[in-house]
Amino acid sequence: MTSVKQFQVTFDCAEPQRLARFWSEALGYVRPDGSADDDSWSACVDPTGAGPRLFFQRVPEGKVVKNRLHLDVRVGTGLVGEERLAALEAECARLVPLGAARVRLLPADEENESCLVMQDIEGNEFCLD
Repeated sequence: MTSVKQFQVTFDCAEPQRLARFWSEALGYVRPDGSADDDSWSACVDPTGAGPRLFFQRVPEGKVVKNRLHLDVRVGTGLVGEERLAALEAECARLVPLGAARVRLLPADEENESCLVMQDIEGNEFCLD
């Protein structure tokens, strides 16, 4: 049996170039040659090769409901309490000027640490975790 070694995450979107720029800045990704030459698609990749490729494709319909899949941007790994909240808030403050929107803080409970729900520039939800 063969196992999958790589995968990409594909975003249906209205403006592939703009969304690719946002996620490149948010994650420290780079845009490969050719990804900025076409209005119908774009991409960005992790320069270290560790993370998945992100692919953005133009679709005619807009986003109307909550995502069934979302990205967790891991900025607070290993941190707890106030230290974790400070890391989440700092990353939120960095992403908002790029066009992200803060949605809500999910406070820590008996099972999970805090995370911050956000939206990218096209309204796709993601979590700062």
